[in-house]
Amino acid sequence: METIIFSSRIAQDLTRFLDSKKYSKLGVIMDSNTVKHCYPLVSTHLPEHSSFIFEAGEVNKTLDTCVKIWDWMTENSFDRKTLILNIGGGVTGDMGGFCASTYKRGIRFINLPTTLLSQVDASVGGKLGIDFKGFKNHIGVFNQPEGVLIGEEFLGTLPEPELRSGYAEVIKHGLIRNVNYFNSLKTENWQAQSWKDIISVSVGIKRDVVDKDPKEDGLRKILNFGHTIGHAVESYYLDTPFHLLHGEAIAIGMIAEAYLSHKFLRLPKEELGIIQENLLAVFGKIQIDKKGFDTIIDLCFQDKKNEGNALNFSLLKRIGECDFNIVVGREAVAEALDYYNQLSN
Repeated sequence: METIIFSSRIAQDLTRFLDSKKYSKLGVIMDSNTVKHCYPLVSTHLPEHSSFIFEAGEVNKTLDTCVKIWDWMTENSFDRKTLILNIGGGVTGDMGGFCASTYKRGIRFINLPTTLLSQVDASVGGKLGIDFKGFKNHIGVFNQPEGVLIGEEFLGTLPEPELRSGYAEVIKHGLIRNVNYFNSLKTENWQAQSWKDIISVSVGIKRDVVDKDPKEDGLRKILNFGHTIGHAVESYYLDTPFHLLHGEAIAIGMIAEAYLSHKFLRLPKEELGIIQENLLAVFGKIQIDKKGFDTIIDLCFQDKKNEGNALNFSLLKRIGECDFNIVVGREAVAEALDYYNQLSN
């Protein structure tokens, strides 16, 4: 399992961490937002390095961008002793780690997650990859970073929608594993919380699950609660003017899948009500295009938990307890999307 450092002085702690490693060259991967807002917090403490900067956004988490990264690595004569530092959110960590893991059969990398989403979720657990033909994280590998340095000070660089996007994964951690944690999370004035404490608890929940099932053979599938429908909704809107952030789509997915949990696992109706009330309070509600239901359901079939022609869901027995490999048909998914659409904010 990767080394995780919770830092209150990220530049100094990063310097110390790099000083403890032996490497021939240092390469830094960032997106166009990170280079402006986050890189300046650590740049003066970095040793000599080469940088690769790509245009920010999930839409650029593609094989085309990977080719440019591998070209940059090759042009800079990176050898197998080179160390890659990924500074940014989930897109940067996923794609930078994937490129490092495949360049010359694998070189080491470090993640410096700068968003709440990447700090509590994407940078922990060793899942790396890119989107392909509109399918989320369709091409990828499992590989652990050399280390993850989590600096709360980066959160001050985020616009509120990005902070809220990460909060969806925080809520998910409580729903699948810890009812007391879920109950402690704010829905009003949710921005005014101890993010240091929240990040620590969420990372602890995810690490505990990943330790028990590193390659997602069973238990780790519960971390995908809300993601079968959520990823499909996110992919559906990815190439449209109406763009949903990851957490906004996952909030929709969690409400829809909580409905399926009530239908298939008898999640108490009262708890279904609490889940949707809390999520709507933070994320509000959109109206999903009903003409897109069939496409969204088709996208659900690309989910990596599926086996054969069956849609496998991770669903809640109750708040704080999640089961996996629950087979759900197309009609029930359409019913869940309809249920979401009929809610009032």
